Amino acid sequence: MATDKPMQLGMIGLGRMGANLVRRLMRDGHRCVAYDRSPDVVKALEAEGATGAGSYEEFVSKLERPRNIWVMIPAGVVQSTLDTLVPLLDPDDIVIDGGNSYYRDDITRAKALQPSGVHYVDVGTSGGVWGLERGYCLMIGGDEAPVRRLDPVFKTIAPGMGSAERTPGLEPGGTAEQGYLHCGPNGAGHFVKMVHNGVEYGMMAAIAEGLSVIRHADAGLHQDEIDAETTPLRTPEAYQYQINVADVAEVWRRGSVVSSWLVDLAAAAFAKSPGLDDFSGKVSDSGEGRWTVLAAVDEGVPASVISASLYERFESRDNGAFTGKVLSALRSEFGGHMEKK
Repeated sequence: MATDKPMQLGMIGLGRMGANLVRRLMRDGHRCVAYDRSPDVVKALEAEGATGAGSYEEFVSKLERPRNIWVMIPAGVVQSTLDTLVPLLDPDDIVIDGGNSYYRDDITRAKALQPSGVHYVDVGTSGGVWGLERGYCLMIGGDEAPVRRLDPVFKTIAPGMGSAERTPGLEPGGTAEQGYLHCGPNGAGHFVKMVHNGVEYGMMAAIAEGLSVIRHADAGLHQDEIDAETTPLRTPEAYQYQINVADVAEVWRRGSVVSSWLVDLAAAAFAKSPGLDDFSGKVSDSGEGRWTVLAAVDEGVPASVISASLYERFESRDNGAFTGKVLSALRSEFGGHMEKK
C-alpha cells in the first residue's frame, strides 16, 4: 500500500512546469534532485532546497535506489534523453515522462525498457504556470506496481479535494476526485491528456470566436467601402453595437453557464491589454490537437469541433495563404475579379 511518507524524486527539465513541480514537492516534504541544461536554473532551485546536479551521471548518483525520475522536457528530446539516461539506471528504477509525448511513443518506449527492468510511467500533466498554487491534474499510464509506488508524489502534485465541489452521487474512495487518475497501461495517461488538449483547443476557439463576434458587432457603422467585390450588410442597423469585450469576458465569469478557468484567463488577459496589442494572433499547436484528430479518424468518431479548431490554428499562422492565392487566381481567371488591395 502506498503511504504519505515523503519520497525522493529526481527532476530533469526545470522549465516553467518542471521547476514548479519541484517546488510543490519540496513544500510537502519530498526531497528533490534537480538537473537542467542551464546551470543557473539548477542553482536557483538549490537555493530553495533542492539538491542540484551538473550532469546525468551526478544526477543519478545522488538518487537513492530504487530511483524515481521525472522527465519534464519537450516531446522532441525525450528519446535522446532516455538514450543517455537509461544506461545509468538499475532494475526497478522508474522513469516518468510528464510532458506531452505522443502516447504511441510511450508504448514503444515502455517495451524497449522491459529488458532492463526499468519501469516507464507516462503522466499527462495539466496546470500550466498556475499549478504551483492550484495543483496539477494528472493523467497516468503504466503498470500498477510503479504507479502505486509513486502515489505519495502524485498526491502532493495533484490539487486534492479542495479544488472542486464533490460530485453529487459519486462514490468516495477513488483518486480522480483528488485530481489524479491511473488511466490504464502505458500510453493511457498521455492518450487522455492528448484528448484533454484537443478539447482545450475547441473550448479556447469557441471563447475566442464568440468574443470576436461581439467585438465586430459594430459592423453596421463601417459601411464606407461598398463595391462589386464586397457584399454589403443587408441590415446595417442591426449591427450598431460598440460593446466592451473585456467587460463581457468579466461578466461571463460570474454565474454564467460558460464560466470557466479559461474565461477567467481571458478576462485577465483583457485587463492587462484591452486591445491584446501584445499578441500577433499566430497560434501555435504543439501536437496534441493533431493527434486527437488522428485518433478520432482511426476510431471513426466525429470530432468536428476539435478538427475545426486545429485548422483555425493553421490558418492563424498564414498556412492557408497559398490556398487563398489559388482562390484569388481562379476568381480572376473565370470572372475577371480583381483582388482588393
